Order: sequence, then structure tokens, then C-alpha cells
Amino acid sequence: MEAKKEKRIRMLTLAFGIALMPPVWAVLSPYIGISTGAVALICAGLYVANGNQRKDAFKITVGFLCGDVWAVLAVWIMEAMPFHPNVELYCTLFVLGGLAVIIGESFSRFIFVPSWLCGWAIGLTILGPMKVQDFGTLPIQIGAAMAAGVVYVGIGVDVFQKMLLKKFGV
Repeated sequence: MEAKKEKRIRMLTLAFGIALMPPVWAVLSPYIGISTGAVALICAGLYVANGNQRKDAFKITVGFLCGDVWAVLAVWIMEAMPFHPNVELYCTLFVLGGLAVIIGESFSRFIFVPSWLCGWAIGLTILGPMKVQDFGTLPIQIGAAMAAGVVYVGIGVDVFQKMLLKKFGV
């Protein structure tokens, strides 16, 4: 098969996988109690940017979940500090950011540091404007959406595309 045709088939099968699978998640996630479904798409993006490497899926997921916990911890710490909000934010990000890298790199067989930092940013974006007492199940919902992003959207679309490519002889 000529390279141009193969590239087009790869593009179209990926487009079909992306058009089909993430919307299923978007529609179904609220029915299983996850109001943060879009987080899955962000997390899938990092999984894909890492080269769709299934061998890294576990540590990418663990990193996202660490980031989710880090976001809860950061909001809790900032609520407890008696300083100007900018000072609280800087100090919290400085200490927790440095610790995330040190811990993550020390356990790099189990944790993907970029997903930890990305997960932390996602968590802070959603939880940051809230009080810890108002979180409810949001951190769990965020974590579930992160895992779904890697497993269902990231791995799922990759497997689906590979199946289609095989059908087309690519």
C-alpha cells in the first residue's frame, strides 16, 4: 500500500475512533455519578502524547491519581494557612510541586511524574475555587474520570483503531 493512502487510512480510522468512543463516555459518565467526564479527554491526551504505550498506562494512571490527591491536599493546606492568598498559593505550589517530582522520580517504576503534575493541575482547576467541606465525591469522580481517560479513551481508541487498520490490511 502506498504511504499516502496508508497515512489517510490511519487518519480516518483514528478520527472514527475519536468520534465514536469519547462521546459514549461523555453521555454515560453522568449516569454513573461522574460529573467531571471531560477530565477523561485531557488524561487521554497525555496518554496519547506519551506514544500510546500500554506498558506505561498503569504508572500514568497512578500519576493522575496522585495529582488528584495532591489537589485535595493543596486546597486543604491553603485553607489552613493564615497568609495572603497569593503567598499561600506560591508556598503550597512550591513545596508540593517539589515533593511531587522528588517522590514521583523516586518511584518512577510506578508513577509517571508528568501525569502527576497534570492531574494536580486538573484537580486544582476543579477543586481550587471550593472549600474542602464542599468537595463531596468530586475527588473520587475526578479520579474515576482520569482512569477512564487512560483506559477507556486512551487504550480503547488505540485498540479500536488497530482493529480497524487490520480490517483494512494496514
